[in-house]
Amino acid sequence: MQIMKVDPRALKENPDRMRQSKSSPQADALMLATIKAVGIVQPPVVAPEMDGGNGYIIDAGHRRVRLAIAAGLEEIEILVADAANDNGAMRSMVENSVREALNPVDQWRGIERLVALGWTEEAIAVALALPVRQIRKLRLLATVLPAMLEQMALGDMPSEQQLRVIAAAGQVDQKEVWKAHKPKKGDTAPWWQIANALTKKRMYAKDASFGDDLAQAYGIEWVEDLFAPADQDGRYTTNVEGFLGAQHEWMTSNLPKKGGIVEVNSWGQPELPKKASQVYGKPSKSDHTAIYLDRDGKVQTVHYRMPEAAKPKDAGGHGPVTGDDDADAVAAPKARPDVTQKGLDMIGDYRTDALHDALGRAPIEDDMLMALMVLAFAGQNVRVDSGADGTFYGGKRFSRHAVGLFDEHGKLAFDRDTLRGAVRSVLIDVLSCRRGMSNSGMIARIAGEAIGADEFLPNMGSEDFLLCLSREALEASCAEASVQPRQKVRETRAALVEHFATEHFVHPSGRFAPPADELLDWIRAGATVDVIGTGSQDDEDGNVGASAEEHERPGEEEAGQDDLHDAEVADGHDQDFDQRAAA
Repeated sequence: MQIMKVDPRALKENPDRMRQSKSSPQADALMLATIKAVGIVQPPVVAPEMDGGNGYIIDAGHRRVRLAIAAGLEEIEILVADAANDNGAMRSMVENSVREALNPVDQWRGIERLVALGWTEEAIAVALALPVRQIRKLRLLATVLPAMLEQMALGDMPSEQQLRVIAAAGQVDQKEVWKAHKPKKGDTAPWWQIANALTKKRMYAKDASFGDDLAQAYGIEWVEDLFAPADQDGRYTTNVEGFLGAQHEWMTSNLPKKGGIVEVNSWGQPELPKKASQVYGKPSKSDHTAIYLDRDGKVQTVHYRMPEAAKPKDAGGHGPVTGDDDADAVAAPKARPDVTQKGLDMIGDYRTDALHDALGRAPIEDDMLMALMVLAFAGQNVRVDSGADGTFYGGKRFSRHAVGLFDEHGKLAFDRDTLRGAVRSVLIDVLSCRRGMSNSGMIARIAGEAIGADEFLPNMGSEDFLLCLSREALEASCAEASVQPRQKVRETRAALVEHFATEHFVHPSGRFAPPADELLDWIRAGATVDVIGTGSQDDEDGNVGASAEEHERPGEEEAGQDDLHDAEVADGHDQDFDQRAAA
């Protein structure tokens, strides 16, 4: 290399110069003022002509030479470099990239020039310290309409996603869309509108269930998406009809047993047969299978179950209907229940509060506490959805009671009083009579009766609760309280409110003791479940009725009909007792 002075007007411009985008007038004015003040700080790089001439061609510094001429300089210093094999293409690109980053359009033009001179994409990436994927992305600009490239060269660049959509479209489509959305002079292009107009539905190969044979039969050609992640299959096709047709043919050929193809609704959900219920867990052998295409064209599978065909029964539920006599029967008016739904809700709240008060203050033996703990965790609300107050959820509700049983070293160390307090607190969180998710059911009523929670129930002789009682229930309460019923329900209710203002009233339906038949049904239902795995009580002790026969006296064989009836009744009570004992 050598430095020499020449007339800037004698230098020739390189037609393959790297930076072809025009600079802004403000930048040119700033450089012109600098040249007039201090001259050119860094000499332009030139190379001798290769076709035998004695002139010099500018490799880098076209703008400096042009503004030096505008400044009226007679001579400028230049740096003469040896001519390169690629006519200085790589050297010019590197020099321009180091001085100021090239916009993507100029980068693409430089890459295309290097490729035309024999450079490979890998060699260009190594020389420019760019990934090969970036080189391939820039080469996609070769498919962009020249008019759009001119707009991009002005610095008005679309986003990467928008550029990907534009480059994937054909030249004819780009020309029509650009004609409709071409910006005015000095304005920026509405790239998002252009990209939306050129967007086409893509069906990806990774979502295809069919193979290459069906792809060829339906004329599907896969296109590589260079903007997709490198570790994913980015092939796609815009032949939507062919893709969906191949998917449908594959589904028809691969239908499972008890399977069928279903359509989807406007929300993309499968349209299952009427009365079918979708199976979300492991399907059984009797379940059906439905396959469908989602919005992305991917094959999806769901399982569903059809209800069993039920035979029509008569009004009593004893058999099929044989006549139309019941159709003409007049339906009897539905009687109002003694307590409304709101009243049952209030009873549930009353019971819960009284139960919690009893658990907190009533004298309870340790054995009873342990029994109540077993009963509590057999309740309906054993998730546990607590009916107690507080904002504790999940394990935090019970862990706050358990932490008091540990010492500072993290070991279990507690006294009897601390344990009793923890057990009472846990029972308060578990047992609930409130209606809804936190209802413990029969368990809470048994516990309340066992500890005498009826004594903690509030006075139900209020206007709010008595409004929930029917006329029959109000009149029954009047009979128990020796209050004369009135002609109007409102007056009867007012008389009860006045009477119970000084007395404590608890409606029979609000007490904790459960009905005997419901309790026995609950005991029998629990006794049928063999939890431990041992045999039934009948297998261990023999026939239940045999115990009663062993206690019969020989003389009873000659007893009369009345004595036999009494023996049968006693035997029935013994069986009920044995079932409760087994439970």
